[in-house]
Amino acid sequence: MTDVIDCDYTVQGDGPPLFLIHGIGAARNTWARALPKLTRHFTVITYDLRGHGVSPMPGGAFGLDELVNDLEALCARIGYEQAHFAGHSLGGMIGPAYALKYPDRVLSLGLLSTAAFRTKDDSAKVWGVVHAMEEKGIPQVLETLTARWFTDGFLSSHPDVVRNRLKQVTETDPDVFLNVFRIYAGTEMAPWLHQVSAPSLVLTGENDGGCNPRLNRLIDKALPSSELVILPGLRHSILLEAGDAVADDLIRFILDH
Repeated sequence: MTDVIDCDYTVQGDGPPLFLIHGIGAARNTWARALPKLTRHFTVITYDLRGHGVSPMPGGAFGLDELVNDLEALCARIGYEQAHFAGHSLGGMIGPAYALKYPDRVLSLGLLSTAAFRTKDDSAKVWGVVHAMEEKGIPQVLETLTARWFTDGFLSSHPDVVRNRLKQVTETDPDVFLNVFRIYAGTEMAPWLHQVSAPSLVLTGENDGGCNPRLNRLIDKALPSSELVILPGLRHSILLEAGDAVADDLIRFILDH
């Protein structure tokens, strides 16, 4: 494989291997609320995507294929030939793309708060966020995203978590952040999702604007073997706001399969 980056990772827990893939401008600590439950059942591997957290910076622009190659390189380094995989947002696109390329490696998939089957209007909205950040700067647009990510109650009761999430984004290299946001905006899984045969949990928040139940019902319908879960009241940041509930659904689904 060319253009592979050795991403920094952590291994915790005991049991079958479970790789967790974070989203845009985040890092492996996004799984912190889910880990206490997950590590009771699985050997959990969390890692920072290229250019995120403490992983090495990329040499230039990259696409979804490079993120898939990084994940395969990580699996090879740790030594797992088969594992469970779950990803949030952009991570929910990396996981299925990995399963498409390496179907024999994947025991199950979790597609958490992700998107496919976007309409022209859906695509225009997500690209509108990208273009606004390109023109005005990431920090200038970021504050408007908090209401899309968190519920009103969480915004008022956990301002420290929200503040740390925004800080994490602004400390991400802007070229890397915009690069992964473009991947998220430009990836359309609809043409190939039906080829992903691994048992898949499709999960999103009831009030997630960009990764809403309408799109996730289509994802569930396209996958040959899947289950759909809608978390009541939640928006996009389900891991920070309700990571323990996400862990419960992942554990139940994986143990059932």
